[in-house]
Amino acid sequence: MAGFGEPGAAPVDAAGLTVGVVAARWHGELTDHMADRAVAAAQACGARTVVARVAGSVELPVVAQALARRCDVVVALGVVVRGATAHFDYVCRSVTDGLTRIALDEGKPVAHGVLTVDTIDQARDRAGLPDSTEDKGWAATIAALDAALAIRQAAASANQRVGFGT
Repeated sequence: MAGFGEPGAAPVDAAGLTVGVVAARWHGELTDHMADRAVAAAQACGARTVVARVAGSVELPVVAQALARRCDVVVALGVVVRGATAHFDYVCRSVTDGLTRIALDEGKPVAHGVLTVDTIDQARDRAGLPDSTEDKGWAATIAALDAALAIRQAAASANQRVGFGT
């Protein structure tokens, strides 16, 4: 697992923003905790939350899209563990492509908090449990809110004329 180079996940001032959290029920002992950590991160930033649950990670994009239409940011959470078949590759590609498309189509941050791991121990290590080294529910939420604030800042800056002849 990487984990190195992470920019940090300190709360940002996101008062007035709404975070849509969609989490898979598959590997519920981990995704339940990740969803709780995402809600805690949003609250620490002053944002409101809407939470939805789906069966598995393949269902995340369609609900993420619905949330993106009414929330400022979306955080998608799941766990996909590699098995002996190509199913892992299909699920991971489908989820990643879907979430990326939604972010671009809707113009809103959609955090990819889906753990794609070789073992359940790797997932536990990233799920934000007391003995985990990483907290992807928290980090994904902070990253999405930070991106939303950057979009707002870029939009405000674009309204100021810059360049020759100004």
